[in-house]
Amino acid sequence: MKEVLGKTYSAGDDIVRQGEVGDCMFVIQEGEAEVLIDGDDGGQTRVDVMRAGEVFGEMAILERQARSATVRAMGPMRVLTIDKKTFLRRVQEDPSLAFMVLKAMSNRVRKLDLELASLKAERSSS
Repeated sequence: MKEVLGKTYSAGDDIVRQGEVGDCMFVIQEGEAEVLIDGDDGGQTRVDVMRAGEVFGEMAILERQARSATVRAMGPMRVLTIDKKTFLRRVQEDPSLAFMVLKAMSNRVRKLDLELASLKAERSSS
């Protein structure tokens, strides 16, 4: 029998919550998750949807800070949790893992830059 790694989540389950202090990152093995940011009005705004193969929570591996967003399962999901010790050991075994995480972070920064530029353009045209 094949061993299955990762934890399963159902639609609506929070995998991480904004404001919690994190000490691990996650890899989505199956399913989709929405990334939500708390608003000043008490509501939440969806800022992204992540799919199988994507990583999140990687900032917690680099610095032990509060989570910057809530990540919620949109349907059935399987997610692998990786703590800092495991991550560092795996990076020593396979340095390309660090490159993959940096690439994911770079893509997020690029996407945020484009969104910020779009918002600035909207404001200057009104």
